[in-house]
Amino acid sequence: MIHERLTDRRPIHLTPEQQVFVTERHLATLTTLRADGSPHVVPVGFTWDPEAGVVRITTNDGSVKRKNAERLTADGTPPRAAVCQVDGGRWITLEGPITVSREPEEIAEAVRRYARRYREPSENPSRVVLVMTPDKVMSSGYMSR
Repeated sequence: MIHERLTDRRPIHLTPEQQVFVTERHLATLTTLRADGSPHVVPVGFTWDPEAGVVRITTNDGSVKRKNAERLTADGTPPRAAVCQVDGGRWITLEGPITVSREPEEIAEAVRRYARRYREPSENPSRVVLVMTPDKVMSSGYMSR
């Protein structure tokens, strides 16, 4: 089953300019929090699924970002993360709760979308998907209108 939202709220919607920007071929940074609370910032490729309202990032099961994404907060809720894409003076940040999926259908969907935006990824039997459900969007001023 493809990712189910963490809450019953409706997916966020990006403006037309934001939507175009997140489909262009750019890398971004993913920020998660380590166990000590310090930021872990790494470059990533990501995809935006406007229908589901989720960001998907593929990674290895043993990665630090996966570990950070599975570490629940003190109150037992999923941790938060941020993806920030920059190109010159254009930028967008998507922020929200992040989870890890090992479901074959979710991985296949993430790989399909990644291949369309970037390139066909190599085989990886330890691939998992980080699924972030943004509830906050910040961007260059012209994109916010």
